[in-house]
Parts: sequence; C-alpha cells; structure tokens
Amino acid sequence: MNSDYLFVAPLQAPRQTSFLVVPSFWFDWAVTTCRIRDKVARRALSASAWTLASLAIALGTAHGITADDLIKFTTIAGLALAVIGIVVGLFIHKAPNAVLAVTTISAGSIIAARLIEDRTSAPNSLAIESLWLLSQVALIVGLLFIVRRRLVGQAANVLADGLIVGIGAWLIVWVYLIQPSIGLAGHTASTTTVQSITLGLSMVVLFLLATFVFSDSTPSPANAFLGIAISLCLVGVILRAVLARGDVSFAMSTLDSPILMAIVFAGAAFCHPTIRHIAMAGAHTVSPALMTRLVTTTMSLVAPIIVLAVDSPANDQDTLVRTITVSVLALVVMTRVVQSVRLNATTQEQLVRNALTDSLTGLPNRVLMVQYIDSAVRSAWRTPRQPTVLFIDVDRFKNINDSLGHFIGDDVLTEIARRLQSAVPQHATVARIAGDEFVVLDPTTESLTQSVLLAEHVLDSLRSPISTRDGDMFVTASIGVAYAPSGIELSAADLLRHSDTAMYRAKHAGRNCIALFDESMLESVTKRLDVETALYRALERNELHLVHQPIVDIDLGIVVGFEALMRWDRGQSSVVPPDEFIPIAEETGIIVPLGSWALNDALMQLRSWIDAGHCSPSTTMSVNVSVRQLHDPQFVTVVSEALAASGVPAEQLWLEVTESVMITEPTQALASLHRLHAIGVRIAIDDFGTGYSSLSLLQRFPIQCIKIDRAFVNDVVSEPATQNIVRTIVAMATAMNADIVAEGVENLEQLSQLSALDCHRAQGYLFSRPVHVDDVPRVVRFIEDPTNWRAITGKN
Repeated sequence: MNSDYLFVAPLQAPRQTSFLVVPSFWFDWAVTTCRIRDKVARRALSASAWTLASLAIALGTAHGITADDLIKFTTIAGLALAVIGIVVGLFIHKAPNAVLAVTTISAGSIIAARLIEDRTSAPNSLAIESLWLLSQVALIVGLLFIVRRRLVGQAANVLADGLIVGIGAWLIVWVYLIQPSIGLAGHTASTTTVQSITLGLSMVVLFLLATFVFSDSTPSPANAFLGIAISLCLVGVILRAVLARGDVSFAMSTLDSPILMAIVFAGAAFCHPTIRHIAMAGAHTVSPALMTRLVTTTMSLVAPIIVLAVDSPANDQDTLVRTITVSVLALVVMTRVVQSVRLNATTQEQLVRNALTDSLTGLPNRVLMVQYIDSAVRSAWRTPRQPTVLFIDVDRFKNINDSLGHFIGDDVLTEIARRLQSAVPQHATVARIAGDEFVVLDPTTESLTQSVLLAEHVLDSLRSPISTRDGDMFVTASIGVAYAPSGIELSAADLLRHSDTAMYRAKHAGRNCIALFDESMLESVTKRLDVETALYRALERNELHLVHQPIVDIDLGIVVGFEALMRWDRGQSSVVPPDEFIPIAEETGIIVPLGSWALNDALMQLRSWIDAGHCSPSTTMSVNVSVRQLHDPQFVTVVSEALAASGVPAEQLWLEVTESVMITEPTQALASLHRLHAIGVRIAIDDFGTGYSSLSLLQRFPIQCIKIDRAFVNDVVSEPATQNIVRTIVAMATAMNADIVAEGVENLEQLSQLSALDCHRAQGYLFSRPVHVDDVPRVVRFIEDPTNWRAITGKN
C-alpha cells in the first residue's frame, strides 16, 4: 500500500477483520495538534500558578491591613483559590497523594485551630494547641517524604547543615519564646508542654526545610511555592508564640495574614505542572547555591553565640536546656567539619586519579606512563637492564566505532586492556594513552630478544575473537618496540617517541605485526615532519609551480593537450620530488588549496597559449585530482569558478583521478564526478590497471578517457601478455566510447606497438619531458614541425 496511508485500527467484526485506513498526514496533524494543545495547556496552568502566588501576597497583605475578624472576604477568597489549585493538582497534574494529604491535614488543622480560637474564651486550650501541634507533625511527615527522595547521594552533608540551622533556631526559640511562657498565668502545664513541643517541632520543620533548600537538585516553581508556604506557616507559629508571652500585643489579623498567604501559596504549588515531580530526585544544578548555604549555616552558629552572650539563664532549667542545645550543636558542627575534611580528601584523591588514569579502563594515562618510563630509565642507568616500551595501536579501530557504535568500541577497548594486563609480566605496566593506543613498559628486560618475545606475547593475546553484545569480532594490532640501550642517555619522551615511530613502520608494513625501532626511522619521520611543516607555507612563498607535458596525437603529429604536474622548489637547490610531498599533502588535507591553485593556474596558462596562437583552440588541459578534493563540498564550485575566470570551455578540462577513488567512499566521489560531468568537464582514469580495477564501479563512473599506465607501456614490446592486456584495455575503452592515452612512451618500438594496438594518443619522454611554462611554445612548435615529427617517429 502507498506509504502515505496508515492502518489506524481494526474495525469490530466477528469473522472478518477490516482496517480503517487514514492518510498519514491526518495522523501527523492529529499528533501535532495534541502536542500543541498540551503545550498551551501547560503554559496556561503555569501562568495560573504564578497568578495564584501573586494573589496570595495581595490577599494576605489586604487581610493583615483591613480585617478585624477571621471570616472575611479575603479569607474566603484565599481558601477558594487554594482549593482550586489543589483540585487542579489532584486531577490534572496527578500530584503525589502523600504530599496532598499532609498539605490538607496541616492547612485544615491550622484553620480549625483559628476558628476555635475566635469563638472560645480559652484561646490556649489543649484542643487548640493539639491542632497546631498536628499541623507541624503533618509538615514534618510531608517534608520527610519529599526530602528522603530528593537527597540522592548528598544526604549526609545536607542533613548536617539543616540540623545546624534547626538547632540554632531552636536555641533562640527556647530563650525568647518557650522559657518565658513557662508558668505564665492562664497557661496550664499541659498546654505549655504542647506549645513547647509545637515550637520544637517547628524547628524540626525548619531543619527539614533548610535541608530541602540546600539540596543540589534543580529547583522548580512548585518547590519554591511550597517552600514559601511552609516558611510563612512557621512565621505564623512564631507570631502566635510571641503573642502567647503576654508582653507583646498585636491584632489577630497580623497572625492570620502569613497563614492565609501560606495556604494560597500551597494552592499555587499544586496548580503548577511541576508539582507532579516534587518528590522525585531532580537533575543536579550546575552551580549549587553554596554561598547561600554557607551564609545560612554561619548565621545559625553566630546567632546562638550572641544570644548566650547577651542573655543570661533565667534558672537551672534554662541553663540545662542551653547547655544541652549548645553541646548538641557543637557535636553536629564537629561532625560536619569531619565530613567536609573527608569529602575534600576524597575529592582530591578522585581528581588526582582522574588526572592520571584512563576513565574507561582504569589504566594509567600518558602523564602517569611517562613518569613510570622516566623512573625505569633512571633506575636502569649503569645496570644491565634495558627497559622496553611497546607502543600498541589497534588496527582499523575507527571502522568499529563508525559501523558498530562507540559503546561496542568501548567494550572492545576494555577487553583489549584486560588481555594486555594478563599477557605481560606482573612487574610490567600497561597504559592507555589515547583512543586506541596502548603502551606497555617492562623495566626489567636486558636484551633485544626479551623485548621481541614480550611483543610477540602481547600480539598473540589479541588473536582470539573478542565477544561483544553484537557478536564476536577479530581485532589485530600494530606494535612498535623500542628499548633504552645501556650507556645511552634517553629521556622518557624519547623512548616513547621511538616506540611510536616503530609502530607507524609496523602500520606501513601491513599491520598486525611488530616493528623494531632504528635510527633510520627517526630520520625518515624527521624528514617527513620537515616537509609537512614547509608545505603549509609553500604556496604563499611561491615555491610551487607547474610544469606541462604534451599529449600528442600519434597519427596526426600534433599536440592535442597538456598534463599539468606540480613541482616544489624550496630554494637553495632543494627540490622536493612529487612522490614525497603529494602523499603528505593528501594525508594532511593541504592538497585541497594546492589543487585549487593548480587548477586555476593551469587553465589560465592554457587560455594564454590559445590566445597567443601557440596551440589550437581545442587543446585540452589535464589536471590531477585527489580523493580529498572530490570529498570537498566546494570542489565543484572551485572548478566552475576556475573555468569562468579563464574562459576555457568545460569540455577542454580533463580531471584525472586514480582507481582508488572508486573504492574510497565511491558514493561521495561518484556524486562529485557526476556534477562535474553535468557541467561539461571530462573525467579520465589515471594509471589504469595498477590499482583496484572494478569493472562494475568503472561502469557507474562518468569516465571518458583511460590512461594506460607506464608499467604496461614499458613491457608492451617484449611481453605478449602485456600486449593482450593493452589490447583489452583499448577494446574496453572503445566499447565505453572513451579515449585512450598511453603514458611513459620513451622509444620508437613502444610507439609502434601502441599504434598497432589502436592506441592513438600518447605522452612521454619520446616527445617531451614535462617543461616549464616558458618552454611550452617552443616544444609545441618542435613537435608539430613535420621534419621533427618524422625524426621523432622514424617515419619518412
């Protein structure tokens, strides 16, 4: 069925099943509509919660200023808003039942206590005090439920800080609220006891609230609203205790104002969508409020000290309570200090471990391994020992990551680390110094033989398949071996660099093998590094130039094209051969800007020769192109701009690519070549037959010319088999309607044989070496002169 339709649901049928077919765009529209509707609803409810919070402040303030009785419009409006918020939280946000229950009990207890107080002649009765006590018990239960779930991995420190705040506040409450109220007229022993317990529990609430605030979990609006509600509730409890002393008098509306705000703020918390996750462990904040936490705990320590210094104990009971409180506070502070010291030590140890070890395998990293190598080299000085370093690189590990994913790659690295540790002696050290690079240090070897045996043992340990979650796989490695010879002073960095150099030699030797370091490797690496460094500035220093070799029609004796070849003259008679700097340029990516320059320069030269009449208007220019250039997204644009700037028609530009293009990510190369072909540029296969010649891939590429490699031209006279190969290449090119050009023609015999095999174009030293730009007009005149042509080809 068309993919634009979906089977949505089976229709009810007793014996025959039918399906309701709905266009997929209807389904997408419905899903999108639902998502938009949910998003709008969340925003609306969030805005409603903030509105309730604003109204809580307004109603509470208005009640405190204007009300002279509990039952007023402000009270009714506030309670109604709180109920609406709680209902929204219950039915829409699915707030936790435990939080809803304790909030309802606490608020209901306080409202009931205030109603009884307003309608009784005994405001300090045991029933009223019990209701206030119940409200604090409910708050404690609710906060315990929330805090227990949010303090994941941070309970000890946070609880200690919260306890400091609670105990410090308790001492102040005892001195100024509880102790003065003991024995006052109108207060029975039972009511005084319950009042004291209520105030004590309120300090527990403060402790849990501080713990809740000090947690590193990311805060949410629901958390903030509920925290403000609890804080305002505590303010109401404290104000009531102040009023109970008898020496301070204020209107009851002043007491009711924070209580009313607290109830409406609780409704705002339930109205906000984040109430659903209030009891869950949230993500840790990137920058916890450490300064707020530090200032709060410090004030909780300083305030009791000031109180004790300013206010003397009233009696022995007061002295005993103060002594016990201060002792408990000192014990908590000492415990917190011990926790901080241990945490700092653990953190420092973890930082050092992370800085010196690999997080994936637990092995030493490069920094620590260099220290071990340095220690081994120093200890071996003037002893028979010759410490050995093995540099191990996993072959083609990038393919594992790219095809199977990094999780499988991590499993492979972990298993390799385990095998290496099992393969080496106990006194040897294994380190992981980079992604797929490991180093083994054996400080006890005394001969090259022992070093090689160690490397072979390590290589053998990797031969068996590695089991992963996606099945078994075989992994090989290239190993470079270096050792510190007796009597020769080497640094740890030198020894590690030598083994790294040897490892690259093993890579170039075919992988899955061992290579021993020798000085010639270092010279080669040093020379390569020098070339690579100088190549970056060769273009801006005008050290690069192009030479051109004519391509000749051997039937007509005329120059039909040129091949542009890059040369590098570093000055002071230092000429770098192309086979040295071109591979480095391709590997480093410098070939992209170099290739753009060569393309522009070659086309401008061709235009100037045509305009000056040195060659025919149809003469072509061949420019070599690397795989890196074809993978450059701007390459087609570069070619188009070069053609436009030079005024050379696109069909007179030949871009030569090697056969490696067809096997190195052929999809990308194919796309670029087709785009070039579409604008008229012609494509040629260079050095055909020497690489991976895939006829199926060759058929897919827009090839219009095949260049026979000089390896076949050299043997085309003496080897019948080579003649058959050349004949086959010519026949294949003819079938593809492609041109044929023979490279490296150096003598008449080769020319005659190629002509007999129907190859009609050639280039090589027989006609001309690659020449400087200034010599091209002279060479063209020489080749196209009939007398000279007969001399070149031996024809009368």
